Amino acid sequence: MERKKYDCAVGCPVESTLQFVAGKWKSVILYRLFQERVGRYSDFKRWLPGISERMLARQLHELVLDGLLTKKVYVEMPPRTEYRLTPFGQSLWPVIAAMAAWGQHYNQSQTGATSADASAK
Repeated sequence: MERKKYDCAVGCPVESTLQFVAGKWKSVILYRLFQERVGRYSDFKRWLPGISERMLARQLHELVLDGLLTKKVYVEMPPRTEYRLTPFGQSLWPVIAAMAAWGQHYNQSQTGATSADASAK
């Protein structure tokens, strides 16, 4: 998959990053691999119950094509496939960690706001 090298106005570095992690599932898949180190297709189905099989296969395929993950297929019955982060994929840790921290802060602020709103009524 060919990716662009953005060299233009303000915001282009963000576009450069988003072309690799955009979408609902790619960042979550990467986050899980940072936590677990290795993931099989069945693991992702368990970790991401809201994702369809087609979308999971597509997202994993794109992450492999982008060089963020490696895919190793073991020749055995039944076949086993493992996904791991590449060094290039591991370089996204600061981005994924910042997303996780921001999301945790947001979730906590919403829980607090909801509890405070309920108490005021």
